[in-house]
Amino acid sequence: MSFNNVSADAYARFMGRYAEPLAGGFADLAGVRPGQRALDVGCGPGALTAQLIDRLGPDAVSAIDPSPPFITAVRERFPEVDIHSGTAEDLPFAAGSFDVALAQLVVHFMADPVQGLREMARVTRPGGTIAACVWDHAGGRGPLSPFWKAAHEVLPEVHDESDRAGARAGQLAELFAAAGVQDVQAGTLTVEVPYESFDEWWEPYTLGVGPAGAYTAKLSPEHREALRAHCAEVLPAGPFTISATAWTTTGTT
Repeated sequence: MSFNNVSADAYARFMGRYAEPLAGGFADLAGVRPGQRALDVGCGPGALTAQLIDRLGPDAVSAIDPSPPFITAVRERFPEVDIHSGTAEDLPFAAGSFDVALAQLVVHFMADPVQGLREMARVTRPGGTIAACVWDHAGGRGPLSPFWKAAHEVLPEVHDESDRAGARAGQLAELFAAAGVQDVQAGTLTVEVPYESFDEWWEPYTLGVGPAGAYTAKLSPEHREALRAHCAEVLPAGPFTISATAWTTTGTT
């Protein structure tokens, strides 16, 4: 899944509402603390990058993402931070460059998740920490679960995100082990995001962001309206809150 044609603003209005509150708990889980050097793999527009800067300072943080719009946005937002364009599978850093490498909501979009995690381990010093998290798409607890459930009920042949790498219980830990990461520990993090109205919830799905946005964009006007109407039936008119849970895994090099 490419985000090369997705603006940072569109992402922020869609998944950024979940990524930003998740970032604090994820940094806590990884044990990020002053004095460390950290790498944000798949930084997007910078939700986790901001947390790392707050804790470590801009000189101790590096970030990388393959999306040109995201790279432009994060460079403008954090001009003092070392920002690179590239993929997790081929990190442009020397071995042992960081104390901690983190991938927030990224593993399921990697072309080769094991290689991406292996690269994260390579650029982390011996005894350092690797951390990743992926929404529980397969267990129905992700932020997009209400949308995909409704989509299945309207068009049963829909292909959702439940088969993406790390989206099932235990799968992220299995990927860590396959990448040679040691002391693997799995868990979950949950965030809650409020919406004032159904329209506020629905509108970001029309922006073409991620698999859900791409799916919505490809629907005919009739099917798109049918999906919207069904979502409006199963969700409150507002205000309401969406609870979203991510699988988490940490390990050491």
